[in-house]
Amino acid sequence: MYSIKFKFEEKGLAPLTLENIAPGQSILEIALDNNIELHHNCGMVCACSTCHLYLEKGEEFVPEISDREEDFIDRARNPKINSRLGCQCVLEDGGGEIWVTIPDQSVITGE
Repeated sequence: MYSIKFKFEEKGLAPLTLENIAPGQSILEIALDNNIELHHNCGMVCACSTCHLYLEKGEEFVPEISDREEDFIDRARNPKINSRLGCQCVLEDGGGEIWVTIPDQSVITGE
């Protein structure tokens, strides 16, 4: 089982920690299931950059970044070395601690 700490760049949103999260779900699915807004225009098929997030800790618990994902991250607003797409970060078998920062989504981003 996983523990996931969500932090938000958007002002006024407090950090949130989710406990006992089962593997096999993407960080995007987990966020949406827990009423954490994370945009997802393409329907979770790695065809846009709207579910862009920063994976601060726990990269060993999700698949390595693919070339396709990297191409879309290049189109995201303020990409960093730890940028990922939430739809592509599917929790692998096992468990651990993951820290995620959700970029400020109050500003409209281009694709």
